[in-house]
This record gives sequence, C-alpha cells and structure tokens, in this order.
Amino acid sequence: MVKHQPLQVYEKQLFVSFVTGIYGCRWKRYQRSQDDSSKWECAWFAILCSSFLLLLFWSYFWLVAQNDFNEFNWSVYNRTREWRDETIPILASTTVGISYITFLLILAFFHISLGQQLNLYWVHKIGVLATLITTISGMISVDDLWGDEWDIVLVSLQSTAPFMHIGALAAVTAIGWLVAGFVVRRERSNFQLIVLLIYMCILLALYLAPLTFTCPCIMDRHSLKPRPGIIGRRGAPMLAPENTMVSFSRALQQGASSLEADITVSVDGVPFLMRDRTLRRTTDISQVFPARQFDDASLFNWTELRSLNAGQWFLESDPYWTVSSLTAKDRSRIGNQTVCSLLEMLRLAARANSSVLLNINRLPPAHPRYRSWFMDTLWTVQKAGISQKRVMWTPDTDRGRVRGLQQSANEKLSVEEIRQRGITSLTLHYSKTSHESIHAKNLFPWLHPIGQISELAVFRCDVLEEVKWEYLANNVSVTVYPVNEPWLYSILWCSGVPSVSSDAPQLLRKVPYPIWLMSQSAYHFIWIASDLASLAIVLVMFSFQKWRMSGIQNYNPEQIMLSAVVPRPSRDVNIMKEKLIFSEINNGLSSTEELSLYPENGYARYSHGGLSH
Repeated sequence: MVKHQPLQVYEKQLFVSFVTGIYGCRWKRYQRSQDDSSKWECAWFAILCSSFLLLLFWSYFWLVAQNDFNEFNWSVYNRTREWRDETIPILASTTVGISYITFLLILAFFHISLGQQLNLYWVHKIGVLATLITTISGMISVDDLWGDEWDIVLVSLQSTAPFMHIGALAAVTAIGWLVAGFVVRRERSNFQLIVLLIYMCILLALYLAPLTFTCPCIMDRHSLKPRPGIIGRRGAPMLAPENTMVSFSRALQQGASSLEADITVSVDGVPFLMRDRTLRRTTDISQVFPARQFDDASLFNWTELRSLNAGQWFLESDPYWTVSSLTAKDRSRIGNQTVCSLLEMLRLAARANSSVLLNINRLPPAHPRYRSWFMDTLWTVQKAGISQKRVMWTPDTDRGRVRGLQQSANEKLSVEEIRQRGITSLTLHYSKTSHESIHAKNLFPWLHPIGQISELAVFRCDVLEEVKWEYLANNVSVTVYPVNEPWLYSILWCSGVPSVSSDAPQLLRKVPYPIWLMSQSAYHFIWIASDLASLAIVLVMFSFQKWRMSGIQNYNPEQIMLSAVVPRPSRDVNIMKEKLIFSEINNGLSSTEELSLYPENGYARYSHGGLSH
C-alpha cells in the first residue's frame, strides 16, 4: 500500500510577504520560517532596539535644543571661523535615521506578532550599524563642543515629563501583547521568566514614575505669578541683525521692557555694539578691509567702523530662518544698517523709558583705551541722557569707580561678596541648572514681594540652589536667559521668574498664558486612571493569549499528512512551489513501489520508470 502526500495549495499572504520581504528580503513562502529566531538574529534585534532608543534621545535633545540653535552655530563659528548653519545637516540626518530605524523596528515587531523568524537583511544590518555609529559620533562631538547643553534635557522634562509618561505607558502596554504571546507558550524556559520579570519591572517603574516628577506647572492657577517681563537680548536678532538700531527698535515694538547689548570700545574711545571678537561674521569687512578681517574689532576707529555694512550678512546667512517673512521695506532697511554706537542705543532706550543691560567686552592689553574704557562708557551714558538707575553694569572691574549704575554679577557669589561689591542682581545662565532646582518651591522661594527688588537682572540657574533668603536683604533680582521657546518661558513663568532675556520677544509675546497648567488633583486623577487602564489592558492581553495558546497543539508542519486537495477553480489560488512531502508509513516504501499523485486531479505521476503527465 503506497502512501503519498499531495501538493500543498497556498493562499496569498501579501502582508506577510511585504513584512518579511522588506525586513529580510524573504519574499517567497518557502524562504520563510516559523521556527525560533537564532541567537545571532536576537542580538541584531537588541542592537536595533538600542539604536532606536539612542536615536529617540538624540532627536528629543535637538528638539528642545532649538532654544539655543544660534548659540550652537556661534560656538562652531568660534572654532572654525566660518559661519554656517550646522543644525540643518544634523536635523536632516537625524530625521532620516530615526525614520529608518523606527520602520525596521515596526517590521521586527510584526515578525514577532505573526510568529515569523527574525532574519534581518545584510543591507539593513549595515544601515543600522552606520546609523548607530553616526549617532554616537554626533553625541561625542556635541559633548566636546557644547557639553553644557545636555542639561537642557533635564530642564525640558519639567514641561514634557507628564506627557512623555503617558506616551511611554501606552507603548509599553502595547508591547505587552508580544510579551504575553512569548511567555504563555507551552515550551517553558528560564528565558521566558527573565523576559516576564524585566517587563513587569519596566511597567512598575512607569506606574511609579510620576512620584519623581517636579513640574512647576502642576499647581493651582490662583498661585500663578505675573507674566515675566521680556528683555530684548541684542535687540530682536531673529527679526533683524543683532546689536543694530533696527534690531532694538523691533524688540521694543514686540513688547520688550528692557534691552541688552554687548559693548566694545574703538581705538578712538567710541563705545560701539559688537558681540564677536572680530568683524567677519556681522559686517562686510572682508570686502572693505580684506587685509584686516581677522583683527580685533576694538582696533578699528569709529570712522572705519561706520563705513561697514552690518545688515547684509543677516539677509544672506538667514541665521534664524526668518528672512522669508520680512517685507521688502524691512529688507531694504536691514540691508542699509551700519555698526551701532552705544550712544544711539541708549538714546533709543531713554525715549522708550526702558532699562538697559551692558555687557562690556574686555579690551586687549595693547589697546590705547585699555585703562580708560570705563570712563569712555560712563561719559557715553551721561551724554545719552538716560537715568543711571536704568543702566545695569556687568564688568567686575572698577566697580568702586562706577557709582550710580546698577551693579550686576555673572558668577556665583556668596551673600558677603554681594554686599562688598554692591551687587543688586546676578547675571547667569539657565543651562547649568539641575532639574530639581527648576521646581517653583525649590527654585524661587525668595521671590515673594518683600522689600524693593530691582526689575532688571539676568539669572543663571546653576546657582539657584545656592540662593537663600538672605538675597532679599540685598535687593537682588533675577532674570533667566536665553529663553527663546514657549515651553521654557512657560516653565519659568510657573516658577515665578520675574523676567527673562530672549532672542525672540516676538514669539514670547504670543504666549499670554503658560502652555499648560494643571492642578495637582487633576494630574493625580490622570496618573492613577492611566495606570489602572494600563494594568487592566495588560491583564486582558495575558489572559487572552493564554486562552488562545491553550487551543493550539504543538506540531511540526513537515510531519503533517495533508489530505488530498482538489484543485480549486478560483484563480486567486497561488501554487507558489510544488513541494512533494513524503512520509514513511509502516516501515517505509520499497524502491520498486509506485507512488500515485492523483493524475486524475491534474497532478504529475511518478513511477519507477520516470515522470509522466
């Protein structure tokens, strides 16, 4: 008696073919397998997941670092002496990388869900490694060039942590379907127990994560402090060239209450506005004085400085991607800007009844005005007709000789040093802060209306933990800089900051209220409800997977004796490969026995003498 196996008839599986084809270049059914993935492929899956998490962090970093994009480009310029917008290639490569890795990870999850064996194509392996190495190299470069900026991630979590928690909880809950399918299989192993324990630990950590959050905007709306004042940092440099008259005018038009400028003194004693050491970036000196383009800006006289164009570079380089929004009249006015003197800026501030913050750049020792620069500056302040109480002086030298002006410091000082130097404000930066110090109760407990506190100062958050109630007795006020994004402005508003210094007063002006504000009771309800919902969904998924697996018996498809199949008349049936499956029954077949393959049904007949149709 001859036993035989008929041809197998396959239905089309377009989705499975798409998933396995893109991920592992296995487009045909016979190329696929439902066996367990090899340890090598599991290792590549782990590398893929690690690359995704690393790229996710990298993308988030650049998303929140938009607040300081111009600072990054300026740092690169100081090293290379060439101005380029380095953020464009970084953002482009990051977008391509995260999209590519995310797509592969989704395909890998579909493999697991469909029970297909993982087999990453070698081209994708090269792509994953290239993306991983590029990302790590980028992180190392940023750490070397811009290491202080990592702290902005911790600062930003004060705004995004509640929402990221919900998103992470949803993602981990969804992955529970795959974990449940793996854990409840009939084959038991220690690895299954390890996977289950890891998953439960991650889930428990997410459930309790809000206990570590310190978000200033989780507060009673009745406790919200007044809207922080805005200082135009070098004017409004997103709308006009920095440290020019048109820039300061635009800042005042956009609601800035004060102005901040960088001061340098020329060889003939005229204080003028310039941030860089040279004139290459913000003027056309390479055309007017090509032989002197690398000279210190303070080594030019006022006549030479006034002959330079200080606006055309802005239109050509478009440092903030805002030139396209300018009108033809604005472009014409910007293109005719020259180097601005301190006298012009102070007179503008006096007419607008605004305060000013002066950052004086130190002159080289060989400069003719090295010993008299402060007298040149003081004389300009007096000549401008602005009240000395509205002028903030930041240089730490010659404080005893500068009387009448408001004194500011740009370094961490003790209360005793503040008293000795007569300082009324601190000039500091937010990026050095720790995430704990941002919370309103920890950050500004001393900012209550006690005593007469000056309105203008610039505060650096790295000393917030050092600030004590004693500052009140010295009338010390604070302002955080740079604040260019609404999310950061909202955090500081909820924290009770009185004022901020910004490159984007036109953006902050459009923030009439914190981006989000939530009471503690409301957030506690959302937190507990989301945890309970996640737990319920996970339990349902595990129960369903166990019920589903209990009805499926273990088998090896190659050992199943398929019954004869009559060819179906439908043209949708696709016989992908004629694969004969022989099975030896009752001690096997002899070489002389004939195997009939149902020729009456249109199949081939095999005999000892050969193959006939």
